[in-house]
Amino acid sequence: MNFIFISPAFPQNYYNFCDRLKKNGVNVLGIGDTPYDSLNENVKNSLTEYYKVNSLESYDEVFRAVAFYSFKYGKIDWLESNNEYWLRQDARLRTDFNINGAKEDDVVTFTSKSNMKEFYKKAGVPVARYKFCTTLDEDLKFIDEVGYPVVVKPDVGVGAAATYRIENKKDLEAFYNRGFNIPYIMEEYIYGDIISFDGIVNSNSNVVFCDNEVFPPSIMDIVNENLEVSYYVNKEVPQNVFEIGQKVLKAFNIKSRYFHLEFFKLRCDKHGLGKAGDIVALEVNMRPPGGYTPDMINFGQSVDTYQIYADIICYDKIKNVNLNHPKYYCVYCGRRDRLKYKYTYEDIKRVYPWISMHDNMSDVLSGAMGNEFFIAKFEFFEDMEKFKEMVSKKADE
Repeated sequence: MNFIFISPAFPQNYYNFCDRLKKNGVNVLGIGDTPYDSLNENVKNSLTEYYKVNSLESYDEVFRAVAFYSFKYGKIDWLESNNEYWLRQDARLRTDFNINGAKEDDVVTFTSKSNMKEFYKKAGVPVARYKFCTTLDEDLKFIDEVGYPVVVKPDVGVGAAATYRIENKKDLEAFYNRGFNIPYIMEEYIYGDIISFDGIVNSNSNVVFCDNEVFPPSIMDIVNENLEVSYYVNKEVPQNVFEIGQKVLKAFNIKSRYFHLEFFKLRCDKHGLGKAGDIVALEVNMRPPGGYTPDMINFGQSVDTYQIYADIICYDKIKNVNLNHPKYYCVYCGRRDRLKYKYTYEDIKRVYPWISMHDNMSDVLSGAMGNEFFIAKFEFFEDMEKFKEMVSKKADE
């Protein structure tokens, strides 16, 4: 089997996908813009061959790289980046080279936020009302219907980038004065907690592994206001989340992929959407959850999701991973360089010597994830909360 992996060096934990595929006997053919000599040894060892392009943004260059691999190795069976930023380019390459997996028309359904809504409806999941941003007057008519606040965001975008909450007419005018040259949508604001349903599906869109994460109320505010962030992988997946998630995956016809579905859990009754505690659609992301979340899932669920992914690609079933291990809460706590904290890493390590990961986040991801981060797992929820309090405690508190 020949598998082309786009950008194996970034994010820096993604070489693990390549490593597990290679261990399954796959020819893993990397394409990236990092010079080979600058690649981490882990990345080099996870690849059969590496093709360096000047820019991954250049479709012609990446196309030539795929053509080279096709000539040298024969039929390309899979091509992925597992990275939201490259999903549409991945699909275009699969279309042009007739490679297995989601093609261009398929990817439009799960990268466009407006298109997503129709598939959520097909799955029977409520969605927030929306419209495309057209003119100030038309948007004000929509706001008269749904009320302030509203959220404006790119119809196609990555994470919470360029997403804003509009509290009043002055905010809306400021949004229009900034200008935008890509389609934006406006949605009614949902008062709810953000949760996710993550995992891997087989070729029949059936979930073979999954987990549930719980996030702060607004990633948008964290990015826009440079706030701290913490979230956690739950011990167990609530049954209603699993059932809704499986329906959504079937509606989108997602096959042999890692997925990250986001929902609101309503904090209060919302006319037209549901009662407090009900699940409402946010958006789908047909790639792994961001940052080091795959590693958090591994720590919390006592598994290797990189290996599960490789097994699904190679065998369409889990072959090399035992799912019957203890489960934990696994928490991510991000710090900001602009703030002073009471406890150093060494202080925290003395109290919690089993910290799973501690490092500085790359600049590309720090807007949403913080600058310095801690990851640790706990058997009990209360102990996790105490850890979060220690990590986030300020020097002047």
